Amino acid sequence: MTETNVPPVEKVPAFHAPRILNLAASAWLTTASVGQWVFGFYIISFYGKSTAAGEFEKWNRVLPHGYVEGDWKGNLIVGLHVLLAAVIVIGGPLQLIPALRAQFPRFHRLLGRIYVTIAILVASAGLFMIWTRGGIGDSTQRISISIQAIYIISFAVLAIRCARSRQLEKHRRWALRLYMVVNGVWFFRVGLMFWILVNGGPAGFDRETFTGPFLTTLSILTYAIPLSLIILEMYFFAQKNQGKVFTIATSALILIFTVIMGIGIFGATMGMWLPRLK
Repeated sequence: MTETNVPPVEKVPAFHAPRILNLAASAWLTTASVGQWVFGFYIISFYGKSTAAGEFEKWNRVLPHGYVEGDWKGNLIVGLHVLLAAVIVIGGPLQLIPALRAQFPRFHRLLGRIYVTIAILVASAGLFMIWTRGGIGDSTQRISISIQAIYIISFAVLAIRCARSRQLEKHRRWALRLYMVVNGVWFFRVGLMFWILVNGGPAGFDRETFTGPFLTTLSILTYAIPLSLIILEMYFFAQKNQGKVFTIATSALILIFTVIMGIGIFGATMGMWLPRLK
């Protein structure tokens, strides 16, 4: 008899934690990108159409005191804030697509410079609008948004500094942190619509004054102590350490928030954005 040497069959693990983490992150990014592009289309369509028609008062349907007759300087700042916000929500996801970064590095660098510059301008204009134009909401919401503006400006500066010094991994992390806080207003809207959908209507806040315990909590967790930023830091830690339990837990959390975000995007699209285009 001849003995046949059969190579051992390599055991395939039931699941691969880093792979699951990457799939969860990809699902989140895909959902967020679609939602932000829809939001960007809405911004351009609604504000562009009303501005082109000279119907500036329509801004106030969305932004209380967004347009004030006779205050051309303030109106200009608000208009620029909205226009630049559209560039942010459309261009942001493009910066995070690996294939686009690899194939078009010059475009990535150019868009990156535009993105961080606009982020700083939008944050500064937002501070002006919050504290000079007033509007609905309480002081907690205004303070939380102001804290977010500080995050945006700080993270933008740090992302630029790391890029210039060729610290690319640090640059990537600060750019992702910037992306999370820049989209705070978008996260707020999506979270609000998710809450309204699951509760069958407004709950925990007053629609007229836009105040209440839910909105206070949402503003803090969206702007001042952003959950998006906390989950991002968990993602970074899981990438670096790759502990199975923590990585799977982080992946599950990302997927849960992806589902919440998807429901909120659907609610915002059907309940806020599309109806205003009619």
